[in-house]
Amino acid sequence: MSTDIEAPRSGRVSPKYLRSGKSVGNFEMLAWLFMRLSGVVLVVLIFVHLYLNLVAGDGIKGIDFGFVAGKWANPVWQFWDLAMLWLAMLHGTNGVRTIINDYAEKTTTRRWLKGVLYSAAVVIIVLGTLVIFTFDPCPVINGVPTVADYCPAP
Repeated sequence: MSTDIEAPRSGRVSPKYLRSGKSVGNFEMLAWLFMRLSGVVLVVLIFVHLYLNLVAGDGIKGIDFGFVAGKWANPVWQFWDLAMLWLAMLHGTNGVRTIINDYAEKTTTRRWLKGVLYSAAVVIIVLGTLVIFTFDPCPVINGVPTVADYCPAP
């Protein structure tokens, strides 16, 4: 006695929407590997970030402009936050790309969704990078330089 199990989705996907079986190199394997490695690195980056900002400092009430300005006056923290931004965005974008590939049946729908996804990711990465590297921790407001302990003497 044998029982044939029908393939998942076999009855509801129209043949005109079925994808070709050809593979595009090792992209999917590299994307899978990136998800695992970036996830491990992100866990370290995020927990150190949370510990130093919330536990070792004054907690949430201690985070203000001065705190961020003092932190970003040091290039190490700029690159730390940049690494968190880039890895989190790329990790999340890759995950949503996988979901789109799994659930969007039409090729045109997949292309549009991934186009919107990639556009949003690029905009957020570019704007976040600009904010991190163009942030002035010692701003001049109405012609008066801000004096803080992390600003060089005028």
